Amino acid sequence: MPIQYPEILDTVVPEQLWTWEERDTILYALCLGFGADPLDNGNLSYVREPGLMAMPTAPTVIAWIAEPTFTRLGIDPALALHGEQKIEVHRPIPAAWTARVSGRVRSVIDKGRNKGAIVVTEHTLTDNTTGELVATLTTTCFARGEGGCGGGATPVKRPHLIPARAPDASVSFPTRPDLALFYRLTGDRNPLHADPAAAREGGFDRPILHGLCSFGMTCRAVLQTFGNNDPACIASHQARFASPVFPGDILTVDLWREEPGIVSFEARVEARGVKVISNGKTVLCV
Repeated sequence: MPIQYPEILDTVVPEQLWTWEERDTILYALCLGFGADPLDNGNLSYVREPGLMAMPTAPTVIAWIAEPTFTRLGIDPALALHGEQKIEVHRPIPAAWTARVSGRVRSVIDKGRNKGAIVVTEHTLTDNTTGELVATLTTTCFARGEGGCGGGATPVKRPHLIPARAPDASVSFPTRPDLALFYRLTGDRNPLHADPAAAREGGFDRPILHGLCSFGMTCRAVLQTFGNNDPACIASHQARFASPVFPGDILTVDLWREEPGIVSFEARVEARGVKVISNGKTVLCV
C-alpha cells in the first residue's frame, strides 16, 4: 500500500516499551569496536562492569524498527534508503533501563513523480521509571517509489556544512568481515545485511553494514578525540548516509573542531575512495 498523504501525518502509534539490559549495552559497544584493545581502560568502560557506560547513540538501534516503521507507513523497504539520522540526548543514557517510546511522522516532502519522497519520523524516549525525557530520534528516509504522493513542498533543510580545510583529527576503525551479522542482534534483521542474494537484489555485490553501526562509530570518534571518552559530553549527533560500508572496510572519520561545542565530521573508506557519511555535526555539552 503506497503512502497516503496527508493521512500519514495523523498516524497514531500506541506507546511502546523498549528495554535495554547491560548485555544489550555491551553488545552495541562491541559492534562499534570497543574492547578491541583489552588493555584500554577508557574503551573497556563501555563493555564491562562495574561502572558500565552506554554510548550516547545506543538508542538509535530502534530508529529503523520502532513503530511507525517505514513499512507500516506504506513504503516499500526494497526502495527505501536511510538518508539521515539525528539523536538528541537530553540526559546520559543508562546502561540498563526501560524506555517508553512514542513515534510520529513529522513530514513528507514530495520530490515529484519518479523522483521519490522524503519521509521524516520522530521517536521520543522517556524513562519508564522517572518519566524523564532521555532522547529524541529523528530519522529521514528517501522513499524512491513514493514520488507523486502529494506530500508537502516544504524545502529540504540545508545540510550542515563541513569546513573547507584539512581536518583537525582523523580516526580509523577497522570493521570485522562478520560485523553486520553481529549488529543484526541489536534488532535490525533486514536481509540486506546478511543474505548475499538479498544484497544482490538491492544492487550490492555482497551484504552491507548497517548505516547506524557506522553512525555509532562516528560518535565514538568524537568521544575519544574531543570528549575524553565521557558519554555525558554529547548533546546531539547527526549525519547523512552517503554510501554503504561493507563489513571488513576500514572506516576513517575526519573531524573538525569548530566554534565552542561544535564538532563537524565525515567518514570515508580510503581503500575504495568513497565518502560514506557526510555533513556530520555533533553538539557537545559545554
